Amino acid sequence: MFQVDLNSDMGESFGAYKIGGDDQIIRSVSSANVACGFHAGDPMVMAKTVQMAKENGVSVGAHPGYPDLMGFGRRKMVLSQAEVKNYMKYQIGALNAFVTSAGMRLQHVAPHGALGNLCQYDREVSRAIVEAVYEIDPELIIYYCAGAVLGEEAVKIGLQAKAEIFADRAYMDDLSLVPRKEEGSMITDESIAIDRCVRMVKEGKVIARSGKELDISGDTLCVHGDGPKALAFVQKIRERFQQEGIEIVSFQNRR
Repeated sequence: MFQVDLNSDMGESFGAYKIGGDDQIIRSVSSANVACGFHAGDPMVMAKTVQMAKENGVSVGAHPGYPDLMGFGRRKMVLSQAEVKNYMKYQIGALNAFVTSAGMRLQHVAPHGALGNLCQYDREVSRAIVEAVYEIDPELIIYYCAGAVLGEEAVKIGLQAKAEIFADRAYMDDLSLVPRKEEGSMITDESIAIDRCVRMVKEGKVIARSGKELDISGDTLCVHGDGPKALAFVQKIRERFQQEGIEIVSFQNRR
């Protein structure tokens, strides 16, 4: 039987602003990437999201990003390695306080947005991130976009690294994600998206936007929680995976 972790970005509401359908999506995923207050989220949202994860048997990971609430962490920033490293520690530490107080253990770290995209090719930034994670807890898992140098840097320092694939995003020929500003960056047809997911998990193949077939490794599958069809995606992915003999389970809960 195939196994895959199904994750979604959560806890991205802020104050009076509500983003995503966390309370419903969390029933269908195995792991949650929880915003840590920089690109989204706040202490109340973080506490609520962690509690929902506990009640639903969902593992929790940190989703740290740039300090950019206005831009939702999707705008590039020029930071030193020391800044990146300490911003990671600050955010992971904040979320870990809520996770620990809920009697849980943090499972992973998945860099968000523009910072995560930078980890596709930037080794200095990737090294700063993995050093921060290792110094906090060497048992934490790094989630990296398939093909990104972040995964290589994580393994070098001694961390577990799991390749993340995306249900609702299109790929370039180098396995980087098609920029959101470009046409065709998001896959909105549920049947196409789910067929792609099955093939990525079972065959390790994906068709790039150019039409080229690529090899891809996928340990954890992400559905963006702020997408208009996020709930439909996770529900239908779970249903289809059961039919295909693909077990959805987090890394913490594997036998």
